[in-house]
Amino acid sequence: VSLEVPVSRLRKALGLVAEALISPAFDADEVKRLVDNRLDEIPHEAANPSRRAAKQLYKELFPATARMSRPRQGTKETVEAIDAEAVRAFYDAHVRPAAATAVVVGDLTGVDLDEVLAETLGGWTGKPAAPRPMPPITADDTGRVVIVDRPGAVQTQLLIGRIGPDRHDAVWAAQVLGVYCLGGTLTSRLDAVLREEKGYTYGVRAFGQVLRSDGEGHGASMLAISGSVDTPNTGPALDDLWKVLRTLAEGGLTDAERDVAVQNLVGVAPLKYETAASVAATLSDQVEQHLPDDYQARLYARLAETGTVEATAAVVSAFPVDRLVTVLVGDAAQIEEPVRALGIGEVTVVS
Repeated sequence: VSLEVPVSRLRKALGLVAEALISPAFDADEVKRLVDNRLDEIPHEAANPSRRAAKQLYKELFPATARMSRPRQGTKETVEAIDAEAVRAFYDAHVRPAAATAVVVGDLTGVDLDEVLAETLGGWTGKPAAPRPMPPITADDTGRVVIVDRPGAVQTQLLIGRIGPDRHDAVWAAQVLGVYCLGGTLTSRLDAVLREEKGYTYGVRAFGQVLRSDGEGHGASMLAISGSVDTPNTGPALDDLWKVLRTLAEGGLTDAERDVAVQNLVGVAPLKYETAASVAATLSDQVEQHLPDDYQARLYARLAETGTVEATAAVVSAFPVDRLVTVLVGDAAQIEEPVRALGIGEVTVVS
């Protein structure tokens, strides 16, 4: 639950938030409206190549028994089963002050925040929260290719991924730096070859996306490369992408690449925290991921200290050429055989 409000209205605004938390309505018609909206979104997502690729990658990587293998916002069958009674039951079981953290950011000069919180959110009571078991995240990153067939598609959407360390791991800063050099900007290795030199694409990106933490300093991140290429060049583009990864493993990053990445990641960092909302979002994320309050400051200091060799080792470890799951959303009749010829893993076609 979040709000953005002039500091002069903070007490009244938090009073409304407290009222909503203490006595939420969960009107049956409103719940049905949101269920219907979600049901309308699902077929549109299936028709969107990037969303379809992400859905397939998660299905491929994670065990079928793991919640993470299924769409985060539900399937048609699971969403249809939701009603006001189910929402109320979930709220009563899981949403309570014992499991909540209030993050307040702004110019609080002259504001007795403790008093304001006590008079508003302090009225929200509930039973203690029982810890929820968080099983470790596991994934099958056996090198393979899955083609989601889209007959007649003029482009192929590609998403290549596996899981790796998250922000609790000492390698995170080096991984962030190395992945940025690989595909974090228009000047990255991937764009230099696939976009500028070969003209296969408007852009390819490499990134690390945090998944979740178990609260005890263990977690995982999704490491991925994404982009789209024209259908006839799907095979050549993948071939060149793998060559970029092999060249990186053999020759490493350059000091110039490392310096540009540090400048872009650290030099412009203050611009990310110009508003109270962005600071609050960052701190809330740290709470959710069980990170220390000074995590951001320590991360930027670590990025500035990370050397080229360390960044190279981290990105090579993040994207081993024989342990990548590749999802292609495109015209299987045109791309299957060229992709098989690359030898980057067993190829299967799904609809």
